[in-house]
Amino acid sequence: MLRSTRTSLRTARRTRTALALAATVALGLTAAACGSGDKSGDDKPSASRSGGSGPVPQTVRLPKLNGQKLKVTAVWTGDEQKNFTKVLDEFSRRTGAEVSFVPSGDDMASFVGSKVAGGDPPDVAMLQQPGVLNEFAQKGWLKPLGSEATAQLDKNFAKGWQELGSHGGKQYGVYFKAADKSLVWYNTKIFEAAGAKEPKTWADFLRTAQVIADFGVSPVSVAGADGWTLTDWFENIYLSQAGQEKYDQLTKHTIKWTDPSVKDALTTLGQLLGKKELLAGGNDGAIGTQFPDSVTQTFLGGDKAKAAMVFEGDFAAVNIAGAKAQLGKDAKVFPFPAVGAKPPVVTGGDVGVALKDGQAAQALLTFLASPDAAAIWAHQGGFLSANKNLDPAAYPDEVFRGIAGSLVAAGDDFRFDMSDQAPASFGAKPGQGEWKDLQDFLKNPGDVAGTQAKLESDAAKAFKN
Repeated sequence: MLRSTRTSLRTARRTRTALALAATVALGLTAAACGSGDKSGDDKPSASRSGGSGPVPQTVRLPKLNGQKLKVTAVWTGDEQKNFTKVLDEFSRRTGAEVSFVPSGDDMASFVGSKVAGGDPPDVAMLQQPGVLNEFAQKGWLKPLGSEATAQLDKNFAKGWQELGSHGGKQYGVYFKAADKSLVWYNTKIFEAAGAKEPKTWADFLRTAQVIADFGVSPVSVAGADGWTLTDWFENIYLSQAGQEKYDQLTKHTIKWTDPSVKDALTTLGQLLGKKELLAGGNDGAIGTQFPDSVTQTFLGGDKAKAAMVFEGDFAAVNIAGAKAQLGKDAKVFPFPAVGAKPPVVTGGDVGVALKDGQAAQALLTFLASPDAAAIWAHQGGFLSANKNLDPAAYPDEVFRGIAGSLVAAGDDFRFDMSDQAPASFGAKPGQGEWKDLQDFLKNPGDVAGTQAKLESDAAKAFKN
């Protein structure tokens, strides 16, 4: 769940080996198979608007829209808004359209709903949840993608990402910003001092944690105050252990949370949460730790670090930088360890959709589906794309090139964040539903059956409404 950072963020029904991912992510190697796209446009390359070196690529032909006005909304604020505005500025430069950005606030569904009711929806919205896209499509608020945007999707994105942006057999969305939520970041100095190694399996992970605990440092920082992080722990374990078919069934609530597969996953998670010496601050400390603090306390300099490892998506890099730690040196990353046959790939992301008919909205979605738009934000950092034709050199460091390369190499072998696909009352609300139930489990990791019963009761109510 990416609620606190709004980097929404979250791949193989086909192929991806654990060794390939581990090598790519942990060593930060550039994926070799990423091409630069087909240079079909006839405009001259522009000077970079991204702040990186070199020109912005020109792989897509866009229409001239001189004087047309376009209103775009997203939850992004701060640096994310500034970086997305650079993407919009390049679109304006190429097309002549006048683009304005309107922050939606955290509750995108309510914001758009009020605008639709008032007869003035934005032309394009960047949604964070597949469930919201499906809801909007069912209400008839969304406009299907045109042929140009669809062609860019077909060329640049795996089928899995295309399916996430579709509803009822029609393509509506472009996943512009992605997140890899199957990563564990670690403090290299603590690992080296303790003699710890990067684990590949869950059993290895627990052994590594114990080695670090015996060394005298808390192994794992858990952000229990933000319930969404606990859903991500559960989802990674469940996907790897139960498999994709069960994951899909639980996501849709076609199997109950009292299913034995949920019992197995909670029991596995309890192997970590049930040993307070493995958690920074113990269980009480974990339940009081918010996500940003869970990262920074892992990478504080000198002897100030309170933990050796922290689990979360690529967006944790922003908080690592806030702790004055250097990616690839002070902070390294490995894939979430395999609980079952292979490591999980859980993703998140932001999907662009059109709420108004018109050439300008379709042109922007076409641009967002191209490598050109992704390269602009990638240069700035704090961004990940599933666009397989984005040049890895667009990313500012080897760590992100590695993460992006592994995400692209995964093809369709991924699953989107489960709680992001659930009704908001179950998977997206502080103090209720899955967030609260898993926080209660953190407080009492031995109560697997009771946790299952509460999860099922809350899910049944949410999916019924």
